Amino acid sequence: MDVSLSYFLQSMSSNPVLLITVALTLGVIFVNGWTDAPNAIATCITTRCLSAQAAIMTSAVFNFLGVLIMTHINASVASTISNMVDFGGNTQEALIALCAALFSIVVYSVTASFFGIPTSESHSLIAGLSGAAIAIHNGIGGINMGEWVKVLYGLVLSLLLGFLSGWIICKLVTVVCYNMNRRRTDRFFRGAQIFGAAAMSFMHGAQDGQKFIGVLFLGMAFCNGQTSVSGVVIPVWLMLLCSVVMGVGTSVGGEKIIKSVGMDMVKLEKYQGFSADLSAAACLLLSSIFGIPVSTTHTKTSAIMGVGAVKRLSAINFGVVKDMMLTWVFTFPGCGLISYVMAKLFMALF
Repeated sequence: MDVSLSYFLQSMSSNPVLLITVALTLGVIFVNGWTDAPNAIATCITTRCLSAQAAIMTSAVFNFLGVLIMTHINASVASTISNMVDFGGNTQEALIALCAALFSIVVYSVTASFFGIPTSESHSLIAGLSGAAIAIHNGIGGINMGEWVKVLYGLVLSLLLGFLSGWIICKLVTVVCYNMNRRRTDRFFRGAQIFGAAAMSFMHGAQDGQKFIGVLFLGMAFCNGQTSVSGVVIPVWLMLLCSVVMGVGTSVGGEKIIKSVGMDMVKLEKYQGFSADLSAAACLLLSSIFGIPVSTTHTKTSAIMGVGAVKRLSAINFGVVKDMMLTWVFTFPGCGLISYVMAKLFMALF
């Protein structure tokens, strides 16, 4: 498959469906940077380690670096997403279904963002692709369960490991710093939390950037008449394109989500914010190395809950947690159904 930039631009000019697919994919990446990336910097802002503007710009830079560097080192997450579903042998029909899946993600994510609810674009993407594949095959025959099971691993990993690692790291910090001067430790954790927010942003780009690179790569394969991207190396220009768009999306911000995650769910101090960022970033790194697509939102919020539980469980606002959990539960059927309906509609129209 020709993956050069010149061929890509030529293909878009001659194939309107590919042009729409690329526009929707970049739109989803932008929305991801806008609605999901704020989770990475929420704690840093609410503990006043950085101003909102400085934190957003820092996050944009490190999201960019995360997409670019981690995809170049290990693109296994992108491969998992590309191979998760089978859209069948009709590549034109598959390209149309892919458009429907992306459209469903934009609709679902923007609606949830309007209400200040942090969605999981990872799960929206998986649900959208699955719904479109079911629409093409009129059944679950298009779902690659061998790859899909990694999503289930990721769901458990992001929730349990995020909570446990947040609790363990925060507990260690409290034990080590128990007899230390509070003012001095605050100064240290101010800098440490900025580092933690940068690491979290980097890993957000590494995880979520790869997922959408996989989708865009799949669209290019369909345009070339290929049904898969197995064995094809992701070009650097594609990494740059996706990372720039995600960085721009992050720079737009997401004040409602920052408030929900960093202020409403748990009232955090600087050492707690650092513990949450470090534990979440470590979980995302582990998942990326093993090619497991996880939700950065799940990982960060569960880490914050683990940190809050160190003092007492009542420190966690379970009303906010409940709202988030319900949103995540509805993501798979909601986004999957929108994708299924839109895939059927698009295939009938085009």
